[in-house]
Amino acid sequence: MAPVAKTKEQTLAWLRAISGELATATLKRLDDTLPWYGEMPPGRRSAVGLVAQAGITSFIHWYDDPKSTPWIAADVFGTAPRELLRSVSLTQTLQLIKVTVEVVEERVKGSDESVREAILLYSREIAFGAADVYARAAEARGLWDARLEALVVDSILSGEYDDELPSRIAALGWHGHGEVSVLVGTAPKMLDVDMLRRTARHLNADVLIGVQGSRLVLVIGRAHPTPADDEPAGAVLIPFLDIATALEPGFGDGHLVLGHEVPSLVEASRSAKAALAGFAVARSWRNAPRPTLADDLLPERALAGDALARATLINRIYKPLQAHSTELLATLWCYLDNGRSLEATARELFVHPNTVRYRLKRVTEVIGWDATGARESLILQAALILGSIAEPEGPLRRR
Repeated sequence: MAPVAKTKEQTLAWLRAISGELATATLKRLDDTLPWYGEMPPGRRSAVGLVAQAGITSFIHWYDDPKSTPWIAADVFGTAPRELLRSVSLTQTLQLIKVTVEVVEERVKGSDESVREAILLYSREIAFGAADVYARAAEARGLWDARLEALVVDSILSGEYDDELPSRIAALGWHGHGEVSVLVGTAPKMLDVDMLRRTARHLNADVLIGVQGSRLVLVIGRAHPTPADDEPAGAVLIPFLDIATALEPGFGDGHLVLGHEVPSLVEASRSAKAALAGFAVARSWRNAPRPTLADDLLPERALAGDALARATLINRIYKPLQAHSTELLATLWCYLDNGRSLEATARELFVHPNTVRYRLKRVTEVIGWDATGARESLILQAALILGSIAEPEGPLRRR
């Protein structure tokens, strides 16, 4: 004789009666089949258990009226603490749902077929609901990270550090632990942040990204790579200019200026100030390359009133030459005053042109700039002018 079909009210009463039994059986099955559940601290195991129990209770309510709960996942995951979403992955959540559904299916096997169909529909809804919960959490975390990153970049640009800056940088997952340089350019209409990060990672670098109006600012960090066992020690680091060149497609049209290299992130404001000052005057260099080094714009920056550029020209060019040899300084003055003519310089100094060539080579060795190049000669001449102004009674100014 076929079993008498239960009414919906009878089925609901039966499900409510066995809900505690189902919850207990589910927790035992979780402990037996999911290793990550057994390894959890007691507090989190309890939270996961609450989620499983809430899922069973929510199913009973949903079976009673499928239209009464427009957001199923809110009922189920609302009982768990917020940190559970950060400690339990979406994959583990789906495993939890699968085990719970299996336990319920086994228990109601042989009962009303409508219950089994309801379980299948509910499990689909709860799976989609769980995915939506994690997607919303990821979106919120992404927005928070973007705001935090913008705050860190603003702090670097302004040079206003506080005790919380290191923890903020660590929260962003910053991987750069070596030198840092700041790259400033025009923001594109559609900023592809993921492309910039992928490009940086490919070059063993990391970036902090900030948009300030029409400007796009990248703080580029470079970590010293640890060579593998089959690689020689002292691996060559990729120059910041090469990294900036690779990142160049991610910027909009216009000039792109790279600040000088600094030892660490806490000193990045110096590189940022140089890059911003260079970006402001880059249009005055007609054939400026893209990207341009901020140090190659030292004359324009100094003319625009950049105190850092004036100090750099004096301290890195004028004073080292003056301290090394007044003869080299005088030769450089004469060479630049004579339009970079070796013969005219040699005649004025009463030396052979080869002597002038040798002295100019020594100048390059001392300060790193080549006076025979058109652009570098402008930088050197600006340094000599500023240096002589700073020392009006210097030996070269006496008559």
